[in-house]
Amino acid sequence: MQKLNFPQYTFRFKNSENKIAAFDEIRKKFIILTPEEWVRLHTVQYLISEKKYPKSLINVEKQLKIGKRIKRYDVVVYNSKGDIHIIVECKAPSIKITQDTFDQIARYNMSLDANYLMVTNGLDHHFCQLDYELEKYHFLQSLPEYQL
Repeated sequence: MQKLNFPQYTFRFKNSENKIAAFDEIRKKFIILTPEEWVRLHTVQYLISEKKYPKSLINVEKQLKIGKRIKRYDVVVYNSKGDIHIIVECKAPSIKITQDTFDQIARYNMSLDANYLMVTNGLDHHFCQLDYELEKYHFLQSLPEYQL
């Protein structure tokens, strides 16, 4: 798999029906490795290892209802009160991060009300903090570390 713009992490792999699968610590199972999954695995490790978020507060690949449509978010991080703190949208490294990508995560956030958004293709990472009073978002250099 392609080298990404994250620290180097160690993953468990296995061959499953002639496809490579990697162990997802959050879902506690092996997942067929696609380019987007490779980015998602690295993003989760980044949140755990670099930003110190407990695994118990991280959720991966769950359904979400937006209007009448069912969508799936990539990664959500909760705060200790159980509210959604961060939403992450992962794309394959070959996918450019565009305004459409931000529009997608903004649509998800209309239902989720997160404090922070992260959009990544594994090579480029974008972070922003939402200001609901001014109805704006502010780009950041990084996400905040976990705090109780």
